[in-house]
Amino acid sequence: MTYSNKQVKVQGERWFPSDKIFSEEMKDLWGDWYCDSETGKLKTVLMHRPGKELDHITYDNFLDYRFRGPINAEIARREHDELAALYRNHGVKVHYIDNQREDRPNALFMRDLMLMTPEGAIISRPASASRRGEEKAVARTLAALGVPIIKTINGDGYFEGANVLWIDRENVVLGTGSRTNEAGAAQVEAELRNLGVKNIIHVPIPYGSIHLDGFMCMADSNKMVVFPWHLPYDAARKLQDIGIELIEADHISEIKEGMALNFVALEPGKIIMPSGNPETKKLLESHGIDVLEAELNELMKGWGAVHCTTASLKREPAERTQPAVKKGGE
Repeated sequence: MTYSNKQVKVQGERWFPSDKIFSEEMKDLWGDWYCDSETGKLKTVLMHRPGKELDHITYDNFLDYRFRGPINAEIARREHDELAALYRNHGVKVHYIDNQREDRPNALFMRDLMLMTPEGAIISRPASASRRGEEKAVARTLAALGVPIIKTINGDGYFEGANVLWIDRENVVLGTGSRTNEAGAAQVEAELRNLGVKNIIHVPIPYGSIHLDGFMCMADSNKMVVFPWHLPYDAARKLQDIGIELIEADHISEIKEGMALNFVALEPGKIIMPSGNPETKKLLESHGIDVLEAELNELMKGWGAVHCTTASLKREPAERTQPAVKKGGE
């Protein structure tokens, strides 16, 4: 068999790689997925509707699963359905996890199991042995949807997605504590740096909280609601230095029992928060935040609320006014 000169010139050894970066072709090759904030207009979320696994929670074992008490599964499912309907009524597409394990009643708290970025998802490795394995169904569902998985936490690291808060494309808050260790945080930080994040604000999570969304959450592009007694001074100062207004919520029973800061922004300045927190709602509204409420009293027996149940898959890119340069003495 003979080959022409033209055929020889295009043999495999002479191919050159594409110079396009991942983000330039991601939409065409993978799909339209993106997240670089907690407040950009919410377009798509991933949730897990509670299934048979909630039927396992009884008076005898609820503490084993870190629940506040036994849970009425039917009421919990109804609350979850109503939250999903609220998202849909505001133009948010809701995807559900496929084939989640039926022995993992905490699996409905989706935010813990992944972190969405501008180029795909980081799959968590839960800290608690009673939750490990939930992430497999998340990875499988993301793959089926076409969401790139850019990292799975491994080695001796553990990390839960609720320990990251996006401020904007260049600024991220990263917490460490009982649910995210230094090894897990280092893996996440390496991926975020690779994506172009320049400023990572490290926050040690105090005893009495397990995730950032227990004491801090973004309500608007430049407004963060915080429980001041849990926010370290250095972190508060760094947030203020990048132009974040800190709204101090200090109604302890609403913060701790009502999970008032466990909310999700539908867009800048418009949030869904758990009902039953009138003082915190009034505070947010006084700062120009539009507040919608969702009744989650039964679901909250698992120590999670709106933010915990929701993993963002797509938000519109963050738009944030940068702070003015400070002058000496200010």
